[in-house]
Amino acid sequence: MTCWSQFVAMPFCPLGGARSLREITGGLAASEGKLRHLGVQQPPARSTLSYANEHRSWKIYEDVFKRLVSMCQSEARGQKARFRFKHALLSLDSTTIPLCLSMFEWANYVRTKGAVKLHLVLDNQGFLPQYAVLSEGRQADVKVARQMEFQPGTMLVFDRGYEDHNWWRKLTAGGVDFVTRLKDSTGYTIVEERPVRKDCGILRDEVIVLDSEKDPDKPMRLRRIEVWLEDKQETIAFVTNNFKLAASTIAAIYRDRWKIELFFKAIKQSLRIKTFIGTSENAMRIQIWTALISMLLLRYLNLRSTWRWSFSNMVALLRQQIFVYRDLWKLLDQPGQPPVDLDDVQLGFDWQS
Repeated sequence: MTCWSQFVAMPFCPLGGARSLREITGGLAASEGKLRHLGVQQPPARSTLSYANEHRSWKIYEDVFKRLVSMCQSEARGQKARFRFKHALLSLDSTTIPLCLSMFEWANYVRTKGAVKLHLVLDNQGFLPQYAVLSEGRQADVKVARQMEFQPGTMLVFDRGYEDHNWWRKLTAGGVDFVTRLKDSTGYTIVEERPVRKDCGILRDEVIVLDSEKDPDKPMRLRRIEVWLEDKQETIAFVTNNFKLAASTIAAIYRDRWKIELFFKAIKQSLRIKTFIGTSENAMRIQIWTALISMLLLRYLNLRSTWRWSFSNMVALLRQQIFVYRDLWKLLDQPGQPPVDLDDVQLGFDWQS
């Protein structure tokens, strides 16, 4: 079984709605003639696909993912940005994927449960995963974040689970701006009060120094912004190392972090990253990476299409049409149109005669 045959077979799981190896191989066998057009001479046997998933390295698909990211990012650059600043806005977060410990013995999480974690960096402008790391379920989020590199000028947004003041200093020294929240137990000292516009819901705009700063001569200064949320009737505070953007913009940036939660919801529900077709660590990683590749392909189609598709609707459409010969761009740009032009004679045919 070639790598290409395996690559064709595995995305059939999230895109075709297959729930097991038997459904994958059975679905591909039902379209054997069309597989040859993809360069696959015969559909794989279930045992062959299972062996390949267990023994062929998952790093092949990680490399394919990284190559596709650059192609999709070039397409997303033409999209209208929500914010006026030129920074690349990235969201950082992780999601835990629960596993049955009796079947996935290698995925220890707690005493009676298993899990793995998907750590993700999302490009908010194109809704594109830019960087992904898979780790064991017990891995701390900030420990993985410390190993990531970000370009100077990047605007990074993450939640309070990534509070690591040494890492924040490293980001600031590298020219990376960030927006996050402080834990309730974190102490700080207010060194300056900045003017605020009350009509924007901004209550406070302060310059603070964290109590953890050990160098009194060159402390890392942060900006603390307190906002009143009218819909929730509560106050929320953000911190950032950016002193140039308006306070209302900083608050909007943190709200935009919700996109990464929507991404996790989409990949779990629409692409079925909750049910795995193999129990080995290698097979599980291959399935997750092929799901991420499928996500990139779907986003690429969404960015190229002139019709405003929701992600769930596009997945449903392609699932129904996955082995139908259609002009893909006409299908996406003009949904509901007939696949071919009907012949005039057929339109005028009198069935009674």
